[in-house]
Amino acid sequence: MDNTITYRPAGLLSRTLFAQTMGYVAATTGLFAAGAYLGRNLSGGAGLAAFVVAFAALIGMQFAARRNAQLTTVLLAAFGLLIGVATAPTLAFYASADPQALWQAGAATALFVAGFGAAGYATRRDLSALARVLFWALVGLIVFSIVLIFVNIPGGALIYSVLGLAIFAGLIVIDFQRLRRSSDVESAPLLAASIFLDILNVFLFFLQIFSGGRDNR
Repeated sequence: MDNTITYRPAGLLSRTLFAQTMGYVAATTGLFAAGAYLGRNLSGGAGLAAFVVAFAALIGMQFAARRNAQLTTVLLAAFGLLIGVATAPTLAFYASADPQALWQAGAATALFVAGFGAAGYATRRDLSALARVLFWALVGLIVFSIVLIFVNIPGGALIYSVLGLAIFAGLIVIDFQRLRRSSDVESAPLLAASIFLDILNVFLFFLQIFSGGRDNR
């Protein structure tokens, strides 16, 4: 009888999780791009409807994560495609009004995420306590964005974008630290969704900055 116990070292599990998670991020980004292309001629109302369904898919992932790994992956794919459709009207506006801003925002996002992602993956200090602070900071940012709808604050759009970048810099660091510390391969789709949302928000903040605060209303 062979009593040999097979196990996978924690470091190997961590690398496997990293590779799988980033693979999901890449696939979700590709589906986002496809959705943005398919929805480029949609109205803002259709984009809003796609956003609601995408948000529902994201919530569904939370419930499916521990029950059905395949369903979680399907919901992640649906989320990526639908959020691309939802964002398409905004991206189409910028593509026609200021296409250079799109390229600048994309390049800045790549550097931003790479830098803070590497910092989060490398740091050994436990940053989990910072997550709650950043959550409430994000809530405050949402409230500030609502205020900007009704109140004309000089430089408000720039302030909003800079604050958003500061908050998501912290969230990127935390997500990549979670990616290094976790050994649960089944959590890859959820981690990928979180990192993808970080990337998307950073891109939209940079897009706002490089376009000079222009919007599509």
